[in-house]
Amino acid sequence: MLIFLLSNIYYLERTLPYWNDVIVPQLRAHKRILIAAHGNSLRGIVKHLDNMTDEEIMGCNLPTGIPFVYELNEDLKVKNVLELICHEG
Repeated sequence: MLIFLLSNIYYLERTLPYWNDVIVPQLRAHKRILIAAHGNSLRGIVKHLDNMTDEEIMGCNLPTGIPFVYELNEDLKVKNVLELICHEG
């Protein structure tokens, strides 16, 4: 369990600079951004956006191939999150 926790902290440390240096400027320029990444890398971004604790992000399930749409306000705070699931039938 400790290894997993450290892994999540490591990914947050790696993804947060990318978020701040690459993604944020594009969002401020009113561009729509698509992020496709490994689950642990996505956890770093989700943890940041959703203000989650280390314990909360450990229990977070980010299913493979299921897109999430984050709508952010002008301060880049989450306004709305949509999980796009296609139901067959």
